[in-house]
Amino acid sequence: MAETKEGSGSEMSLKDQGNEFFKSGKYLKAAALYTQAIKQDPSNPTLYSNRAAALLQLDKLNKALDDAEMTIKLKPQWEKGYFRKGSILEAMKRYDDALAAFQIALQYNSQSQEVLKKIKRLNQLVKDSKRAQEVENMRSNVDVAKHLDTMKSEMAGKYGSEEGWKDLFSFLVETIETAVKSWHETSSVDARVYFLLDKEKTQTDKYAPVVNIDKAFESPHTHSNCFSFLRQYAEESFSKAACLVTPKSIIAYPQVWKGQGSRKWKHAHSDGFFAQFESPSLRKLLFIPSSNEKGQTLCRDPEVLDIGAHEVLPRLFKEKMPRS
Repeated sequence: MAETKEGSGSEMSLKDQGNEFFKSGKYLKAAALYTQAIKQDPSNPTLYSNRAAALLQLDKLNKALDDAEMTIKLKPQWEKGYFRKGSILEAMKRYDDALAAFQIALQYNSQSQEVLKKIKRLNQLVKDSKRAQEVENMRSNVDVAKHLDTMKSEMAGKYGSEEGWKDLFSFLVETIETAVKSWHETSSVDARVYFLLDKEKTQTDKYAPVVNIDKAFESPHTHSNCFSFLRQYAEESFSKAACLVTPKSIIAYPQVWKGQGSRKWKHAHSDGFFAQFESPSLRKLLFIPSSNEKGQTLCRDPEVLDIGAHEVLPRLFKEKMPRS
């Protein structure tokens, strides 16, 4: 009996010392003392629970989880073991599993405010995590074509049986998708005009498929000069189509929208970029709005604008009626 009492006293002393170190933030020493106590009393669930808490603070999550599981094994109807397990799983960002552990803890102590707060927090974290994953999926899986079905049909209708409308549509989609990916990576795009060159007619050593126009929107004068240059470039390069891409932020004067001004435009306070498609038979202007969600830049669905009211550049190609 004397040895038992002595052992018990020693165990309590080690645990109490560990608790004091834990309270003072000396988690490594606390864990070491709990370990010594466990060697003397390996079936005491409180010791495993306490060591789990110390290991959690030391970010030794796998070992902490083992101790939480042992706590539950030794005392299955004690809320503390499930609380420890939930806290560790939360630190591992295994939010669904953590929530399940806290739900079990609540079964054994429905009045625990600590557990209820954890459940409320975890529900929000699970919701946020799922939304963040959705945002990441949208950022990673850019599919502009599915938003341009109406334009696709209109393009096919205007060009009738002419070959090449599929090339025009692919050119537009690829140009916008490249811009979207750039926006997702850097929250910006370079102001450029992309040309669909004629493989048979274009002198590719003289005419590049991309022209930078970063200075085009500094004033009406530079805008006019840029437009004149691009129209000549489109004609001399025998381009089949062109697509301007420019961030909304660099368009600095309201004359771009024929005097309407930014206040009359519903996207006046939205970030994003324009994509203006030009061909001899079809002109379209799209705006791709951007927002910040869950800490990440996300392009929204393209919106078709009235090009007559909001054109970013005047017509680049001489208008012609498509063959029937």
